[in-house]
This record gives sequence, structure tokens and C-alpha cells, in this order.
Amino acid sequence: MRRYFIYLAYNGTNYCGWQNQPNGISVQQKIEEALGVLLRKPVAITGAGRTDAGVHARLMVAHFDWRDDPFDLTFLFEKMNYLLPKDISILRILPVAPEAHARFDAVSRTYKYYICSEKDPFTYPFYHRIRTLPDFEKMNEAAAILFEYTDFTSFSKLHTDVRTNNCKILQAGWIQEETGWVFTIQADRFLRNMVRAIVGTLLEVGQGKLSLDGFRQVIESKDRGKAGASVPGNALFLVDIEYPDIIFC
Repeated sequence: MRRYFIYLAYNGTNYCGWQNQPNGISVQQKIEEALGVLLRKPVAITGAGRTDAGVHARLMVAHFDWRDDPFDLTFLFEKMNYLLPKDISILRILPVAPEAHARFDAVSRTYKYYICSEKDPFTYPFYHRIRTLPDFEKMNEAAAILFEYTDFTSFSKLHTDVRTNNCKILQAGWIQEETGWVFTIQADRFLRNMVRAIVGTLLEVGQGKLSLDGFRQVIESKDRGKAGASVPGNALFLVDIEYPDIIFC
């Protein structure tokens, strides 16, 4: 058996999310369909994680197994990009160790969330527009509090099937860019809806609706109902996934 990692990017606007769903078209479905056509048999893929409906990925990783005769990786790469719709792009396909796992071997994941206040017809699909910009300095103070905790139940979608709500935050903060502000957060793992819930709660801090002590109390409550509303998914991007070098052939 040979295992391969597929690195890809996608605009999630037209999809129900990464993972296959009974009542919508997913990115996973499109990748599996293209592989099935080119390799002439059904091929299942396993993603590094899930992105919700409308969320984008500048870099997502999935793996698949192949037990038949070897194929030309360059041919597969080129033909997949030919078959896939314009909003999904294959970046590279790499052989990995047989036991390598796109989800469980990832050591970190990084997301970015984009906010602006100006109306811009060229950036609006990928920014969350708010009319009055919040206090980003105060929001960065609140973001620093995330490093003090590991249990982020308060920012998790309810009734998920994970064994633990513990995550290790490695990076979290806002910076200003030319077209707006971007929040970057990196962790060893993320819970369902976690980034959008964190951003929504940080906005409450920046808008003066929640104090820094209140933000800390939200985390300690382990109650999703205490946190802010989730921000829209159109401004959220998965931008990086890191793996240990040992899994690559």
C-alpha cells in the first residue's frame, strides 16, 4: 500500500464545507470524484480537519491510499487541476509514510480571519465588514489571555464527537493590513466553530461590551452560551498545516 498527501486550496463559497454531507456538495466530494475518474476506481480521502460551509482554505491537506500499480504523480496533479472546478486547486501531491495521517499527524494548524470597515466591491466576499472598527489593542490584550488556558469548551460547537476540548494555542493576535485587519491564530488543534466563536467574543471586547476579566470568565465558564456569537464564515481561511518531517518519503 502507498499513501499520498494532497495539498490543495479552495474558495469555500459554493460548498457545504470540506466534509461530505447528504444534502450538499462538499470539497471532499469534488476531490474524490476527480480521483475516481483519473484512477478508474473509487478513492476515499481523509482530510486534516473540517471547514464549515463558506469557509476557505489557502492550504488544506488530505491523504488517500493506493494499492494498485503505481501512477505518474505529475500526470495526476495536472489532470486533477484540469478536472476540478475553478474554485478548487491542487497544489501538490506527495508520497508519505504508510502510517502518516493527514489529521492525526498534524502538529499545528493556522487560521486567519479578515475584518474591514470600508465598502469594497473587490474584497467584500472575503471580509467581515463592520461599520465601526473596534479597539484592536484591547482585543489583542484579550487574545493574549487565550495562552493561559487549554480548555476551550466555551468556544466549541455543542454536541460534537471529540474526546477532549483541550487545545494548545501557539499564536493569537490582530494586525492591520492595507485592506483591513486580520486575526491570526495557530494551535495544535481546533474545535468545531472555535475560531469564529473566539473572533465573535473578541469583537465584544473591542466594542466595549465585554471586559478583559469578563473574557477570562467566559473561558472559565466552559459554557458556549456565555461566549459571543460566531462571526460569518466567509472571512475565515485555513492557511497552514504543519507536519513532522519524518512522515515524508
